[in-house]
Amino acid sequence: MADVFDQMLTHIRKIIDAGLDADAVMRVLEILESPYVSKEILEKARLYSETLPKAEERPFTPEQRYLHFLWDAFDKLPLCLIVPFSIPFRRILAERLFARCGRALVVEENVRFNFGQFLSVGDNVFFNRNVFLDTKGGVEIGDAVGVAEDVRIFTHGHDEASHMTRSYAPVRIGSYAKIYAGATIMPGVTVGEQAIVASGAVVTHDVPPNMVAAGIPAKVIRERHSGGRSGEELEHIWLF
Repeated sequence: MADVFDQMLTHIRKIIDAGLDADAVMRVLEILESPYVSKEILEKARLYSETLPKAEERPFTPEQRYLHFLWDAFDKLPLCLIVPFSIPFRRILAERLFARCGRALVVEENVRFNFGQFLSVGDNVFFNRNVFLDTKGGVEIGDAVGVAEDVRIFTHGHDEASHMTRSYAPVRIGSYAKIYAGATIMPGVTVGEQAIVASGAVVTHDVPPNMVAAGIPAKVIRERHSGGRSGEELEHIWLF
């Protein structure tokens, strides 16, 4: 069965490498055993992110639109549940959609972002299910970072006096950091290398390297119990 998945992935990679247009997207959807979507619909499609003000500054290219479409559409299909296919497939898209995509990226189901071109990801990064990345202001993630289920990262906000007044600030997560389930990272925050954000925390200020932050709003509660280890010694090893 692995050979079947490898053949499918090789075919998809060749199609995408040749350049995405509506016809190419239809061929990819066919390989994915998706319900039929016509060329006319694909050519007229516009995504929610394209309605946002940030898209006026940085409009999607047709290829970016199709890559975003395939990313989100894939999670509506049975194949998204088959790990030996789904993780390599998402890597193929991420390598073309993200500002940077390091090697060995692992992305589980229902990971969403609004502007892939503002997302930079290092090597050996893991995103678990139901992560939302508001990348409008830019998100930069270092190597071997683990992001657990239901994490939310925000990079923009609205003025209380006028919802039309927006602000943007990037979020940076250092290498070997871990963001545990249900945590929320607010705009402008830097999570330092090897830091840990506890489950359910709401992080409004920077977390220094090697520290653990917890609570609402999050506060630094202690140093990480690293046992004298650092970097690769911390064994941030994900699926494959």
